[in-house]
Amino acid sequence: MTQFTELGLAEPVLKAIAAEGYTKPTPIQEQAIPTLLEGRDLVGIAQTG
Repeated sequence: MTQFTELGLAEPVLKAIAAEGYTKPTPIQEQAIPTLLEGRDLVGIAQTG
């Protein structure tokens, strides 16, 4: 599974994610974040925990 650090997020965002204790994105985050960073629109459906 991908790490947040591999998704191309800005350093302040990565620090905030780490401060909350998250290390790995959920499957929907892993698939959606790169698309959103390209500036593309996205509609996603995922089961919540």
